[in-house]
Amino acid sequence: MTFAHGGAGVLETTSAHKVPTLAKQLDTFKKMVKDGIISEKQLSRSVALVAISGNDYHANTGVIGLTTPNDINAYIAKVTKEIADNVDQLQKLGVTKVLVNNLHPVGCTPSQTRTSNYTACDVFGNLGASVHNNNLKQVMEAKKNVHVVDLYTAFSNIVDNAPGKGQELSKQFKRKLSPCCESFDSKGYCGQQGESSELLYTVCDKSSKFFYWDDMHPTHAGWEAVMKQLEKPLREFVDQD
Repeated sequence: MTFAHGGAGVLETTSAHKVPTLAKQLDTFKKMVKDGIISEKQLSRSVALVAISGNDYHANTGVIGLTTPNDINAYIAKVTKEIADNVDQLQKLGVTKVLVNNLHPVGCTPSQTRTSNYTACDVFGNLGASVHNNNLKQVMEAKKNVHVVDLYTAFSNIVDNAPGKGQELSKQFKRKLSPCCESFDSKGYCGQQGESSELLYTVCDKSSKFFYWDDMHPTHAGWEAVMKQLEKPLREFVDQD
């Protein structure tokens, strides 16, 4: 069962489209537990995934205007604390195991690599993700039955390598930093059409050779390569008593 909303984050200032925050998604879950739609028996065997992928740090959010390292670190701490608070609430409701993903290397997404003609990751984008991940690790490590899903390492093993270099999983992708589906306009988007329904984007011939589908999201082949790395630790966590 999913309560997720595209574009959501943990802070009220995150979404330009006013989609429910993580806390509001949790409220929906709470109501289903209270109303008996989700039973105690189901909760006793449950695993929850808290998937926060960086929407709190996008350009239309409250992070704009923060210029000093102290301000940025305080903002990141606010985001990770809110994630931790929601994990606590899930456990109090009876969820037995919780997965929380860290941030992927944001600086390697095509939206960030476009300025280098898709040749290099943005150092500052990845630095921000690393600060978030370090904070997240600190607030999660004392919690029992919580596992941080290391997207950062799994993605980096593939995309942060030169063409033809890295693990076998990385070598299968000829295009690691550029999107399969690309808008003609740097401010446009995959799937965009003009006034006469003309297509304002291009799509590659073999998406399996591209790690990223569009400006932010991996292709099916990309996610498959990521999950091959994550499957073993996830299974071990879920199966442990």
